[in-house]
Amino acid sequence: MNCLKIPEEYNYIAAFLTLGCNLRCPFCINRYGDADSRYPIMSGDRWVEGLNRIVSRPDLPVTLQGGEPSLHPDFYRIINGLRSDLNIDILTNLQFDVDAFMASVPAERVRREAPYASLRVSYHPGQMHLEETVTKVVKMLRCGYSVGVWTVDHPAHGEAIDEARRVCTERGIDFRLKEFLGDHEGRLYGSYKYPDGLSRRKHEPVQCRTTELIVGPSGDVFRCHADLYEGRPGIGHLCDAAFGIETVFRPCAHFGFCNPCDIKIKTNRFQQFGHTSVEILGAREAGA
Repeated sequence: MNCLKIPEEYNYIAAFLTLGCNLRCPFCINRYGDADSRYPIMSGDRWVEGLNRIVSRPDLPVTLQGGEPSLHPDFYRIINGLRSDLNIDILTNLQFDVDAFMASVPAERVRREAPYASLRVSYHPGQMHLEETVTKVVKMLRCGYSVGVWTVDHPAHGEAIDEARRVCTERGIDFRLKEFLGDHEGRLYGSYKYPDGLSRRKHEPVQCRTTELIVGPSGDVFRCHADLYEGRPGIGHLCDAAFGIETVFRPCAHFGFCNPCDIKIKTNRFQQFGHTSVEILGAREAGA
């Protein structure tokens, strides 16, 4: 099968192994839209076949995520089946058996030179036990794994977040905040390059170009997170030999119903602030 060379301007490679999760956070960004976002799950062998087509760079890993990626029945098969030169990161809530993980995945497989951890644990107050999570993270750190804890800076969880920061700092864990995106008590949170994309009043036609390769649970490739979460058709399939990555503007008739992940102003993979995942023609930019 032909290779998929990642363009230089791309900033992220997202492999959503499943949108299923063992937590039920009410603010989950995966449930931002109203459509049913469940997809058939592609087998581990197909994931390995498709992801091994990718030709990337050392600083641009394939990020295995979800939902909760460890819920994929072939989770370890996927990790261990990928080419050794293809770096991987993992986004997880760490609700799995870390001893089983460490017995299956060597530390060097998920460790690379980067300004943040390769294995990023999402801590969700009210859904997870802090001490249990911290104990698992410390065990993995002592065994040489690159692990950090991230939590969504939700306005309702201030005290729990402060406690998590204190405990993680005392245990030598890299603790970071992720900006809360979306509505809470009538206020929209987040910094957005194209704020009208979240108006949710009417669908506007625009031209949009992404800097991310977004692959859904069934192997379909999507223009953006909104298309994935809303159940819109993809633009190709990861395992289709005819599929290639094109850095082009594509017509979109759904501006106004964007997903916050796509239009927020954030840090890039080098932790430099000011990046946005998409470029949109025909949309007003913030401050204009």
